[in-house]
Amino acid sequence: MPKSASDSPALAPRRKLDRDPQAQPETQVVVAFDDNRAVSSLVGPYGQNLALVERRLAVVVDSRGNHITIAGSREGCDAARRVLDTLYELATQGHDLAQGDVEGAIRAVIAQGSLFEFDAKPSSSAFEAINLRKRPVRARTAAQDSYIRALKRHELVFGIGPAGTGKTWLAVAHAAQLFERKEVDKIILTRPAVEAGERLGFLPGDLKEKVDPYLRPIYDALYDLMDSRIVEKALQSNEIEIAPLAFMRGRTLTNAAIILDEAQNTTSMQMKMFLTRLGENSRMIVTGDPSQVDLPNGQTSGLAEAAKLLDGVEGIAQVKFTAGDVIRHELVARIVAAYEGIPRPASNGG
Repeated sequence: MPKSASDSPALAPRRKLDRDPQAQPETQVVVAFDDNRAVSSLVGPYGQNLALVERRLAVVVDSRGNHITIAGSREGCDAARRVLDTLYELATQGHDLAQGDVEGAIRAVIAQGSLFEFDAKPSSSAFEAINLRKRPVRARTAAQDSYIRALKRHELVFGIGPAGTGKTWLAVAHAAQLFERKEVDKIILTRPAVEAGERLGFLPGDLKEKVDPYLRPIYDALYDLMDSRIVEKALQSNEIEIAPLAFMRGRTLTNAAIILDEAQNTTSMQMKMFLTRLGENSRMIVTGDPSQVDLPNGQTSGLAEAAKLLDGVEGIAQVKFTAGDVIRHELVARIVAAYEGIPRPASNGG
């Protein structure tokens, strides 16, 4: 278990912060972790994880061996300590920490504010996880946590929000888990074949080669979340089916996990057609970003219409993400916020 000591002179921070003379006195905390391998994952390559904690929480973080020193305001040290505790717990569970995990832990702690005592256990470790054979996938934000919980409890779930929030990623992870546990017989992944504001012209090849460019993000998620040999075998046996939305017409999809990605580019009729394909023992997940509609001018997005019509319907869940839930890269959240005309929220040291 990690141990801490306040105001310890044992380790000096790498640099001093520019502090307001009126600000409260600087606090220094030393945290000792037991598992050296987990600490290495916590620190990250060339200390990049600690550097992100420094920038976002206005503290100075220094590591030597299994000891990590935090210096800054008491609130900053408190927040940083809880972030490190969360990341250390994930690392000891064998989770390969990425920048998104660090950003997610930081946002969770900022959202919690000072509700916890200094030595309290961070609650973000209680976020829901999807346990796959290849590796576990854990929620990184409160919205992702709500999304995973909705996926486990409802037959039809809408994940609505900007790019980089993990909507499609978590949907594919949930479908993969259902498939691995044999709770469904197949995975069906689809999206409308609409160019993103461009005219791509004639695409050579057979049908699969023509539609693959539109479905590449789904392929990427599958191969990252499942063993490549299992994916290849399932694709050949049609246990994993990837097809454009137009191919769903007239079918009844039973014993399947079905994902409609980029749903903002469906028309009203396409969305109705898709939703009415739901058969016995199937789960359906619809994801999309209402701010990136590529339909011709004047056409109503099927996603926006369905979200309004089906709000509050029993058995259907809607989870809405915001720019604050973007975990792809910290700059992506700022870009999304700028395009949405939302003032960027002040972050500690941001």
